[in-house]
Amino acid sequence: MNILFVSLGCDKNLADTEMMLEILREKGYSFTDDEEEADIAIVNTCCFIGDAKEESINTLLELAERRREGKIKCLIAAGCLAQRYREEIFREIPQVDALVGTMAAEEIADAVKEALEGHGKAHYRPLDIPPPFRPRRVLTTGGHYAYLKIAEGCNKRCTYCVIPNVRGKYRSIPMEELTLQATNLADEGVKELILVAQETTLYGTDLYGKKCLPQLLSKLAGINGIYWIRILYCYPEEITDELIETIASEPKICHYLDIPVQHASDAVLKRMGRRTNQEELKMRIRQIRNRIPDICLRTTLISGFPGETQEDFEELYRFVNEMEFDRLGVFPYSQEEDTAAAEYPDQVPESLRESRRDELMELQQAIAYEKGCDMVGRILTVMVEGKAVDEDVYVTRTYRDAPGVDGYLFLNTSAALMTGDFVKVRVTDSSEYDLIGEIYDEQNESAK
Repeated sequence: MNILFVSLGCDKNLADTEMMLEILREKGYSFTDDEEEADIAIVNTCCFIGDAKEESINTLLELAERRREGKIKCLIAAGCLAQRYREEIFREIPQVDALVGTMAAEEIADAVKEALEGHGKAHYRPLDIPPPFRPRRVLTTGGHYAYLKIAEGCNKRCTYCVIPNVRGKYRSIPMEELTLQATNLADEGVKELILVAQETTLYGTDLYGKKCLPQLLSKLAGINGIYWIRILYCYPEEITDELIETIASEPKICHYLDIPVQHASDAVLKRMGRRTNQEELKMRIRQIRNRIPDICLRTTLISGFPGETQEDFEELYRFVNEMEFDRLGVFPYSQEEDTAAAEYPDQVPESLRESRRDELMELQQAIAYEKGCDMVGRILTVMVEGKAVDEDVYVTRTYRDAPGVDGYLFLNTSAALMTGDFVKVRVTDSSEYDLIGEIYDEQNESAK
């Protein structure tokens, strides 16, 4: 039978999807991207913010209509929305045959079998158990890069966030399991590992009694076939000198860090439940840049958090202007039920949240343009992502670009390149967020 599997939300969700695909593949199921060919539909849902929740619900509703019309035999909702709203989904979307919670991914094949037999149910497991894990996965990223989920859950309890409610407390995946999975991924042709978790910097604290991300990175760097290792979701207050030194000294680790700071006003940071302040953020950023001068720093911010005054916003604006992040995203605050911030007084009007987001992104656009201009003339190694149709242009990524969230380098060449190839290029031009380049001929350059 053919399964249409829709994965929504973050890259951590995608890693879960790939694990479930492997479980289903082992049971003999095949997969399709075409709704018309699907016998079964599974949606791995997200509910982190309002937009993600709406996308998950709309996707389920569209597929529920196909289920009602008999065009598919069963519909299953998995992941965060299924974990958080189990009763509501069964009540409001009766065409959903089964639910699979965030910790019950290993039961996906059972859920499908039961649903096809007409007695689907909700599959849930406690949120404090070791995270589901498989040494192999069905890759959906093209095969040249893969996300390596190193931990599950979070202990931070930021006042705006529902993750601890749907994913549980922080639990690291043992190092030997991660190295086994990474080795298998390398054997399948993966060249770039992207480490993800709700917070990567705390890896190992629950299993080994200390932060062990540097040790994990060293083990992963020793795997043949892996050329790039990228780290996402590093909480700034948890970044250690040892981690900075490991990134600086290990050639396979991209000089790239994703550091979600969320805000810069001390008053707002405190209401958010964040465990840092503006001065500490500045000190950490300067420390990283001093040790790794070519580091690419990405961050995310929340605009219009409850109680955010015009003065708070202006303080954040100045911070962004001063820090000049290489990559930056801004999300208007999403008032999520069952979070402390949802009950705060002084909720900022949605229009103001969005206008403040737009102001910050306009500032960042100017910063990104200047940084792009500074890259012109530089020699960089890029990974090929694909080729433009009917043009001698390849879409590539530099070490400064995480897939799906950052920009690209468009490489002008008639050479025959394959997805996943590494090529040395010279940057010849830039646009707002992307670069343009040509193949760097070292021999011709030396002959000049």
